[in-house]
Amino acid sequence: MKYRLYIDEVGNSDMGASEDPNHRHLSLTGVILELGYVERRVHPDLEALKRKYFGSHPDEPVVLHRKELVNRRRPFEVLHDPSIRQEFDEELLRFLRETEYTVLTVVIDKLDHRERYQVWRYDPYHYCLHVLMERYVMWLRRRGARGDAMAESRGGKEDRRLKESFERICRNGTDHMDSAQFSETLTSLQLKVKPKANNIAGLQIADLVAHPSFKVALARQAGQGLPANFGGQIGCILLNSKYDRSRAGRIDGWGIKWLP
Repeated sequence: MKYRLYIDEVGNSDMGASEDPNHRHLSLTGVILELGYVERRVHPDLEALKRKYFGSHPDEPVVLHRKELVNRRRPFEVLHDPSIRQEFDEELLRFLRETEYTVLTVVIDKLDHRERYQVWRYDPYHYCLHVLMERYVMWLRRRGARGDAMAESRGGKEDRRLKESFERICRNGTDHMDSAQFSETLTSLQLKVKPKANNIAGLQIADLVAHPSFKVALARQAGQGLPANFGGQIGCILLNSKYDRSRAGRIDGWGIKWLP
């Protein structure tokens, strides 16, 4: 079986904005899916859900995006109806609960990172990518499996920087993992980068869970519980069955990694 890690981000890598509480953190979340399962089950189920509520058509597919769903922007205006919104939310939560995938989330506190390392100025996004890929490779190796990775396009210049960073990780390894482990485990040493319009189910799932997963990481770091809102319900699903974890059930350091 071949797996793919679908990557989404919350926040930005601007170190200059780290003192702003709203921009203090950057989070990368990866959703691991088996590609045959995506073809057989995940893509058809997600398309059926979108077709039921938003009239998605193969020629003009509706692509789920968390911010647009939350704000009920076109093509999600039907969610202004409370009864339809409740029904859709219940079906989406059921989809996220019943679909088989594994979640890895890496969060960096940019302010803490800047204060600890006065000289070392590692780009926060690429630092998180290093750590995320280490955990993905370890997950694959535990299963004797292989896979690749895909991220949503961020634009020409950013896409090039991201691809180059990914290739450096695979070519040179990291502080904690040599390059051989990447080359032996990954089926491609190049990051696939695709636009949102391509209607890729794995990227849509990553988009839906990335922000709730970031909130889970923040809550655990602060020793707080999750809110009862929709994002909190997604967070509970992740905690109950989706995060990678040790044999003893430990999530921190496995499915969730806090940096620095």
